[in-house]
Amino acid sequence: MQIDPMQSVLAQMRSLTAQAQARPADAVGGNAAAALGATAASQQSDFATTLKSAIDGVSGELQHANALQQQFVSGKGDVSLSDVMLASQKASLSFQAVLQVRNKLVSAYQDIMNIQA
Repeated sequence: MQIDPMQSVLAQMRSLTAQAQARPADAVGGNAAAALGATAASQQSDFATTLKSAIDGVSGELQHANALQQQFVSGKGDVSLSDVMLASQKASLSFQAVLQVRNKLVSAYQDIMNIQA
């Protein structure tokens, strides 16, 4: 009889979860659970901050590209067509990169939600 690797990993995760819940104060002076919680909160905060700064950067690039387009079309300022095209392509590539990251996050979330408990 062959054991499914996913079932094996799931069984290990359940076992570790049960052990952690059974004795949370056994670890180094009882502070390990608090340290794990603080680390998880820090990582979540770092991820959220990084994601927000990336989205803000893309938004800034899109606004800059739009401003250059408006300046070029209206003839105000010394903006060349190559500057407008370069800014537009940078903004487009940045947007596509963020879109791909979002797609990967949604896919990972769906995969996790489809795991049978």
